Amino acid sequence: MPLQNRVTPFGSIESSTARGTMMGNRGGRIHDPQTQKLTTRRWTSRHWISCRLDFKNRHRVVMGAGYTELFFLDEVTALAAGHRPCFECRHHAATTFLNLHARSAGLEKRLPAGVFDRIVHADRLDEDKGKRRYQARAGSLPDGTMVFKDGECHALRDGHLLRWSHAGYGPPEPYDENLQVYVLTPAVFTGILARGYQPVWHTSAGHQQSRGGEQ
Repeated sequence: MPLQNRVTPFGSIESSTARGTMMGNRGGRIHDPQTQKLTTRRWTSRHWISCRLDFKNRHRVVMGAGYTELFFLDEVTALAAGHRPCFECRHHAATTFLNLHARSAGLEKRLPAGVFDRIVHADRLDEDKGKRRYQARAGSLPDGTMVFKDGECHALRDGHLLRWSHAGYGPPEPYDENLQVYVLTPAVFTGILARGYQPVWHTSAGHQQSRGGEQ
């Protein structure tokens, strides 16, 4: 039975036999290391990050005594769930991400990560601590945004909808720019994507895989 550690664009955590291409965490341990099952908690702090699978040849016991390792199909999924790039293993991407936020928000310099994370935490959760989403016109959203339509999650790329699953994306489907969709990616993140941030895509999305943060 696979562990419950795969994150959906809604930010929920499920079990899946498919392998993710990125890891992350929500600030600490939200599982019982004896049973390797999640507790009722879904985060321990506002610092939700996305990480590389390999970094400095470090090895971890998944769902061991340390923080809870979470896995994502790709960075587009991680962003939709509310996870920003990690400053340790993805320093260039994280620096670019916050610099672009400063430009998007009209700030003279980028915010400290802790201040930024407080803004994002309010943006990714509604008053009941569930997933915050809002309605928008598809044509107004940047590539890399995840949306919800007809009971399915889709990523926007090059004028097409890509249906999401833990295993990868479906074939591209064109959409009308006036199509009304529910946006899953936090608004503060869509502002960063609109400023040119290039998230890492799963290979099933087609085209050359972008390297997170590079312009």
